[in-house]
Amino acid sequence: MIQTFLFDMGNVLVSFCHDRMCRQMGELCGRSGPEIRKLLIDTGLQWEFERGQVTPEEFHLRFEAAVETEVDRDRLAVASSDIFTPNESLSPVLLQLKSCGHRLVLLSNTTLWHFEFVRERFDVLKPFDDYVLSCRAGAMKPDAPIFEAALRAIHCDPADCFYTDDIPDYIAAGRKHGLDAEVFFDTEALILQLRQRGITI
Repeated sequence: MIQTFLFDMGNVLVSFCHDRMCRQMGELCGRSGPEIRKLLIDTGLQWEFERGQVTPEEFHLRFEAAVETEVDRDRLAVASSDIFTPNESLSPVLLQLKSCGHRLVLLSNTTLWHFEFVRERFDVLKPFDDYVLSCRAGAMKPDAPIFEAALRAIHCDPADCFYTDDIPDYIAAGRKHGLDAEVFFDTEALILQLRQRGITI
């Protein structure tokens, strides 16, 4: 019997655009979006930030060093994070699951800036009981440590936890840890997956 729901954030609860992130960050220092993508994505700096291997302060300093320009830290955080659009169709599903007494836990590869932006700007995370974040766990999906952190947060047997994510490899990893997991396509498909488990939305 499903007790807990484990949700990914990016492209499930909210959509996002890395190209927009790179463009907006580039606008702060006179660099193009593709240049910023090389500095962040190709070098792995963004993934270090998501793994919590660099703090927001360290990320700011390393970004300034890379672009050889002083950049206001708060403006950089917004430029990096104002890239999300909430999946409005999913909000009623979350609220209904919560009203039925289910535990909701977030499992996300994310930076602290991105998480805080989504939590402060949108309502989509309000029903959640706990947040398992790569930047706090020190590991990213599909690595075992972040799933182990998720298993501690769900407060039930893995088989009694339904996990959804848009990345098939992450779903495969979740299943290896005993979770009842399905790839997220859209809200309508999710509702069907829940119905197959006896949960009507």
